[in-house]
Amino acid sequence: MAHENYENATAIQNKVIPAAMKGMDILGASKSGTGKTAAFVLPLLNKLQKVVKKDGKVIRALIIVPTIELADQVSRTIVSFSKYLDIQTVKVQGGSKKGEQLARIKQGVDIVVATPGRLQDFINDKKINLEHVNTIILDEADTMLDLGFLPEIKAILKSCKAPKQMMCFSATISQNIKKLSKEFLRDPAIVEVSNRRDVVNFIKHRAYKVDKKRKAELAAKLIKGMGVGQVLIFVNKKDTADKLFEYLKEQGIWTAVIHGDIKRGGRAKALTLLKSGKSQVLVATDIAARGIDIPELPLVINYDLPEHTDDFTHRVGRTGRANHKGQVITLLTIHDYNAFSTIEKHLKLNVKREIMEGFEITDKQPRQARPRKKSLREKKGYVDYDKKRKFTYAAQKKKKQEGKKKK
Repeated sequence: MAHENYENATAIQNKVIPAAMKGMDILGASKSGTGKTAAFVLPLLNKLQKVVKKDGKVIRALIIVPTIELADQVSRTIVSFSKYLDIQTVKVQGGSKKGEQLARIKQGVDIVVATPGRLQDFINDKKINLEHVNTIILDEADTMLDLGFLPEIKAILKSCKAPKQMMCFSATISQNIKKLSKEFLRDPAIVEVSNRRDVVNFIKHRAYKVDKKRKAELAAKLIKGMGVGQVLIFVNKKDTADKLFEYLKEQGIWTAVIHGDIKRGGRAKALTLLKSGKSQVLVATDIAARGIDIPELPLVINYDLPEHTDDFTHRVGRTGRANHKGQVITLLTIHDYNAFSTIEKHLKLNVKREIMEGFEITDKQPRQARPRKKSLREKKGYVDYDKKRKFTYAAQKKKKQEGKKKK
C-alpha cells in the first residue's frame, strides 16, 4: 500500500478488516472520511485474489452505492488497491451508456460497483449474471433507503443465490438499517466506530445570523474575505443552487454547481474544476454531493440548514477528513434558530451565533420562551405544597363535573 501512502490503519479499519477476513457479516456505522472504503475493499481484494481466474471470469463481488459520484470514488479506490492484482472492476450506473457497461461485463469482471436503479434494469433484462456472487457490500445504505431504493435493494439481494458474505455500512444504525440487516445479514459483527453525536475534533464550527434576503451577499463576502481556495456550499433545493451559482458568478467568484437535474458529465466536470483549482466554489444539493471526496477540503458552508441531523453530519463530513483541519459555517435566518438548536443538541455542539458587521438583522426576531428559574427549594428537591394543593383541588373539581354530566 506504499503507493497510496498508507502508514497506519484507522479505527474502523482496525475493527472491520479482522472480522471481514474471517468471513463474518458486518453491520458498520462510521462517519465520512474515516477510511470506511478501504476497510471493506482491502479484505475483499484479499479474498478474491485467492480465487479469481485470468480467463473465464465471473462476477464474485457486488458493491451497491446510492450515487454516481460514490460509484466513481469506490471504483477508483478498488482500481488503485488492485494495481498489482489480476482483478477487474466495472461500474454499473446511470448517466452512462448501457451498451458500454454491458460490453465491459461480457469481457469478464470480478467486481461490480453499481447504483441500484441501473443494476435492477440489467437484472430485469437478464443482461447480468449474479449467481456466482459471494460478497455483497451496501455502502451508505441509509442514503439508499432515504432515496427510496429499498424495493430495488431487496430484489437485487434475492437475485444473488449463492451463500454470501454481506457487509452493510451507514453513517448511523437507524431502525430501517436494523430491519434491513435483520432480513439479510447472518449474525453480523456490529462495528460502531462513532455515532452522529460525536464532535469531530478537526472541524471548527461557526454560525452567522443573517436576513433571508441577504444570505447570498453574506456568502459571497465570506468566500472573498476568508481567502479559501476550495469551498463546498450546500443548499436544499435545485433552484436555490442555480440562483446562488449565478449570483456568485456575477460577484466574480469562479463557481460550479451540481444537483439532480445536471447530467453525469456536467457533475463530473464541476467536481474536476473544484479539485483542480479552476473553480473556487462548488454549490451542491445533498443528494448530488453524496460520495464527493475532496482531499483536505478546508471549508463547508451550509447556505441552507438541512432538515435532518444526519444530513448535517454528512455535510460536515466533507471537511476535516483523514485528520486534516476543516471549518464549517452555517447561515441562519430567523426560521432556522430552533432547528439549529436541535442539531446542536443531537451532536453535542455549542456554536456561537455571530452577526457580521454590516449585516445587522432587520427581520423580526421570533419570540423565544425564557426558561423559568427554579427556586432554591425546588433545586433541593422539596415539594411546593401550595402548588400541589391547587393541582389536587383542580383535579377533584374536574372529576366532580364529569360525574354530574354522566348523571
